[in-house]
Amino acid sequence: MPILTLSDDLIAGLQVPSGRPHAEFFDTDTPGFYVDVLATGRKSYRLRRRVEGRLKVVTLGDVQQLPLQQARETARTLLAQAAQAARQSAHAWPQPLLSAQPMAPVAAPQPKSMTVGEFFTEHYLPYVKSYKRSWGTDLSMVQNHIVPRLGERIMGDLIPPDLAKFVEKMKAEDYAPGTCNRALVLLRYGYTLAVRWRLPGIGSNPMLEVKNLRDDNKIERFLSEEQLARLVHCVKHSDNSMLYYIVVFLLYTGARKREVLNARWEDVDWGQKSWRIPKTKSGKIRHVPLSSGALQLLEHLHALNQEEPADLRSSHVFCNPRTGLPFVSFF
Repeated sequence: MPILTLSDDLIAGLQVPSGRPHAEFFDTDTPGFYVDVLATGRKSYRLRRRVEGRLKVVTLGDVQQLPLQQARETARTLLAQAAQAARQSAHAWPQPLLSAQPMAPVAAPQPKSMTVGEFFTEHYLPYVKSYKRSWGTDLSMVQNHIVPRLGERIMGDLIPPDLAKFVEKMKAEDYAPGTCNRALVLLRYGYTLAVRWRLPGIGSNPMLEVKNLRDDNKIERFLSEEQLARLVHCVKHSDNSMLYYIVVFLLYTGARKREVLNARWEDVDWGQKSWRIPKTKSGKIRHVPLSSGALQLLEHLHALNQEEPADLRSSHVFCNPRTGLPFVSFF
């Protein structure tokens, strides 16, 4: 819990330490006044104070919209109002009479756990977005499966049978075992993070007792000569002039769609007749040998690119003619 003299320049440079969903930076001038910084980069002014023995947090506004001095003055006003209310309350109530019977100890209030939807939306997704290139897959799984089925449930109340029912409902709706397992993996990792971050009301991971489904999805599929000819004919007559080259290069190399769409001229080694893929799904560099057909296709596209004015030449092999950038998709 860093305590600093907050200023506009200091706040602009505040960052969340690696591996944490958010960080709090308290002000030396105003007790309880701080900046809450999320892993997404969003920053908010907040005030933490005790009211009738309970800790209360008030969000004063977004850093981008509320000036620091105004936020600090608002915090001081709220603190003064709270102090005045406390004094009035103390005068209004008489001192209790001494009792011969000892009073039973009052149990401390238990911290309330957040809902599944709140955790995955406010904590999980901002965290994975900060480091995971395929975080969009997690976003889709959260929005389409986790939140609709479990979003309103209190996260700390869920037990393994609840999560087993969640999977059974997905199976009943004819989702493939692979899709069900991806939901289970995401839930398991979410609970692991919640326990690691010591979020209120979440003391254990119920997903450790839930096993993945048996998933036998090893299917090999090859195009027949007739299907291949039809495919090439269709893409050749597409309105997208680059589609033919993309599909044929996919057939030549067997690479993934995203790898081909992101291909750059600097990664083509003409001498070694190979193509370097710097970012693969596994995170490792891969070198793909290029057949004579793949090389001829690349040479043709390279010649077309060289015919363009120097400032219009693209560094990407399969660029969108309208933008000069890689296609997001071609479906």
